[in-house]
Amino acid sequence: MPPIAGLAVAVLVSVAPLLAGASSLSKQEAERFQTKLTQIVAFGNAKPGAKPSESHSTAVTDTEVNSYLRFIASAQIPVGVADPEVHALGDGRVSGRAIADLDAVRKQKQRSWLDPLGYLAGQLPVTAAGRLTTKDGKGQFQLETAEISGVRIPKAVLQELLSYYSRTPENPAGIDMDAPFELPARIKEIRVGSGTSTVVQ
Repeated sequence: MPPIAGLAVAVLVSVAPLLAGASSLSKQEAERFQTKLTQIVAFGNAKPGAKPSESHSTAVTDTEVNSYLRFIASAQIPVGVADPEVHALGDGRVSGRAIADLDAVRKQKQRSWLDPLGYLAGQLPVTAAGRLTTKDGKGQFQLETAEISGVRIPKAVLQELLSYYSRTPENPAGIDMDAPFELPARIKEIRVGSGTSTVVQ
């Protein structure tokens, strides 16, 4: 995966595991976000300045991020996931939405009659909201709510969906939403405001 694409995915996962007004999305906004990603990568790859306090901040809007997801990063979205969007709610809270193919997840193993995923089929909207905490180059996400088609689901169900769709050859178990993670490109923190997040390097 190219460094910029990898960083885009990392930042998006950081900002939310999976809602913004789609009406304002555009290729221009997508290109603006791509330019900012390039700048973030360049700063991250540059040698640290002589002054330890030297830092760099980049503000990104929900519209830019979601435009990037729709018009540029579609090849980086896992097969079975469609129309992903994220939204900065302010005070560190984020939400996200995507259409997920639940058949693929349901069929990966035998299901007991107590397993909620045993009863879900087709492509359905999955939403989640929670709080993102970042500091000193590390981040952690704390889930608050998760739903499928507007119906509240247990955290374990969302985790199974996330694990399935984030699997890679290097990480066959996928992402653990509770696990702390390293921020890429020398990012120190991500300040989540309302509709805008600021990446601090």
